[in-house]
Amino acid sequence: MLIRSNITRDAFSLVELSIVLVILGLLTGGILTGQSLIRVAELRSVVSEFQRYQTAAGTYRDQYFAIPGDMTNATAFWGSMTNCGVASPSGSGTQTCNGNGNGVLEGAIVSRTGESMTFWQHLANAGLIEGTYTGISGAGGDNHAIIGVNVPASKMTNAGWSTNYIGPGFAGNASFYADSTGNQLRFGQQISTGNTHGPVLKPEEAWNVDTKVDDGKPARGLIHAVYWNNLCASADDGSSTANDPAASYRLTDTTAQCALILRNIF
Repeated sequence: MLIRSNITRDAFSLVELSIVLVILGLLTGGILTGQSLIRVAELRSVVSEFQRYQTAAGTYRDQYFAIPGDMTNATAFWGSMTNCGVASPSGSGTQTCNGNGNGVLEGAIVSRTGESMTFWQHLANAGLIEGTYTGISGAGGDNHAIIGVNVPASKMTNAGWSTNYIGPGFAGNASFYADSTGNQLRFGQQISTGNTHGPVLKPEEAWNVDTKVDDGKPARGLIHAVYWNNLCASADDGSSTANDPAASYRLTDTTAQCALILRNIF
């Protein structure tokens, strides 16, 4: 009897086990719900960041009569780096380099200044965005964006913003549609050899951002998808050609396949 009494006292009853299982279920559900809410907040931040940078660039143009990065007399306001446009530029504080004033955000050669990089530095110097940025391309290649160093980070994990220019005659490829997207913002993950167009969004998330800001179409309007060719998006007729703008996001794919271009905004 004593042994049986001890077993009864030490073991879990069915009621106790049920309570434990319910608690575990609530904890698991709470964690998943929390993760979902965090992701929703990050998606909202993408929209607000884009709007903030677009507004900042517009305010800059009104104040300085130039596109940030492309401004021909930036050094008159903030001082000049040494070796602007050539290898191993250097500077301190707000020191920067001038652009050529042609209205195009031209790219930066590896480890040199360029308008696509000084764009962020000029905005920060003017107090229109937070942070400090070097204005110098990284060592990984032309227009090499390093999040938090020469381009700003997003509130979305592992993502950031950069600028580029694609003019008329671009033939497109498996990543980019054949379209003149002009001066653009790029949103995505940092990569080793270029700017922030590494995949960071699921197709449904990219569609969500596109729909909030634009038309929900990956090859039309203000927002274009990156990695469109049967990854983030695909042609509606199955043609998979870069000049086919009749396309849709691949909403059934639940992996991160997308980055975004916000086109012709400066």
